[in-house]
Amino acid sequence: MELNPQETALYVVPTPIGNLEDITLRAIKILQNVHLILAEDTRKSGLLLKHLNIQKPLQSHHAFNEHQTLPQLIKKLKSGEKMALITDAGTPAISDPGYLLVRACLQNEIKIECLPGATAFVPALVKSGLPADRFVFEGFLPHKKGRQTRLKSLQDEARTMIFYESPQRLLKTLQEFAQIFGVERQASVSRELTKIYEETRNDTLEKLILHFQNTNIKGEIVIVIQGAEK
Repeated sequence: MELNPQETALYVVPTPIGNLEDITLRAIKILQNVHLILAEDTRKSGLLLKHLNIQKPLQSHHAFNEHQTLPQLIKKLKSGEKMALITDAGTPAISDPGYLLVRACLQNEIKIECLPGATAFVPALVKSGLPADRFVFEGFLPHKKGRQTRLKSLQDEARTMIFYESPQRLLKTLQEFAQIFGVERQASVSRELTKIYEETRNDTLEKLILHFQNTNIKGEIVIVIQGAEK
């Protein structure tokens, strides 16, 4: 496959969130044919590319350098260089770097293409058994400043709510949810999605807290909360 020089300059390419087989044939072809791959962590992405037998130049593009590297990347894209943007896992710009580069490309009339692919909150939402026709994605809550304000603003939210959380903060977050939404509110906790030890538990917040108090929690977490009854 050859990339058309008159078409897309930046490809936003989702990568597997666990199982390495969860990558599309189109994504592999694009990674094989771009000039440069922008990666959140070149070490982690290097392992994926090695698994796919792809040898392409890698450049770090993460939350701590994306402001500084934007002008250089835009200049290269305008000159005709084709790039793929990937993150450690999932779709770039969804609680990961990518938004600033996409916005800069749009401002400079550089054509972008975003491939469909892995995103952790979608399987977690489906497996929760909670209404999926209308939902709100909140990503990671602030650790300190603004955390309580954000939670209180969601107290009367009627749509299903989705959050990302680390294993170290899971129990504290569930306890805060119980205080804000009530201990009987239905919820779901998914971890290690698509991996060998994948687990999803659906129950009230009270029972989920009791379960995870006695559990060695590992893996990235997605929490899904039932919306408030009207």
